[in-house]
Amino acid sequence: MCDTEPQQTPSADGRQSQAPDPEVLPRAERRQFSGQYKLRILEEVDRCTERGQIGALLRREGLYSSHLSKWRQQRAEGQLQALSGQKRGRKAQAVGADEFARLQRENERLRARLEQAEMIIDVQKKLSRLLGLPMENPETEETR
Repeated sequence: MCDTEPQQTPSADGRQSQAPDPEVLPRAERRQFSGQYKLRILEEVDRCTERGQIGALLRREGLYSSHLSKWRQQRAEGQLQALSGQKRGRKAQAVGADEFARLQRENERLRARLEQAEMIIDVQKKLSRLLGLPMENPETEETR
C-alpha cells in the first residue's frame, strides 16, 4: 500500500470508510481565488436566507468569514470585475514608431563606434608586438 493512499478503516456501523492521509505537507501553498469564483460565492451567500446556510457554505468551500468580508469590500469597490480577465504584473509600454526609429539609429551609431574602437585596439596590439613593448594585461586579452 502506498503512503499517500487513504486507508480503509471500519466505521461504527461496520462499513468501510476512507480515513484522510495524516501526513502534513512541508510547506502549505497559498490559495488563490479567481474573480469569477469570488463573485459566484458572493452570489450564493446573497441567496442564503435561513440561519446556518452561510456557515454550511463556508464549510463546504473551505472558506473563512474573513474571505467574505474582504470579497464584499472588493465587490463594492468594483475590483472583482476588474480582476476577471486581467494579467498580473507590469503593463507593457507601447513604443511609438518614431521612438523605435530613433532607438534603431542610436543602436547603429553605437555599433559603428564599437567596431571602430575594436579596430583601434587591434592596431595598438599589433604595434605593441612589432615594437616589442610589453602588454599590461596579456591574460585578459580576448581571442576572436
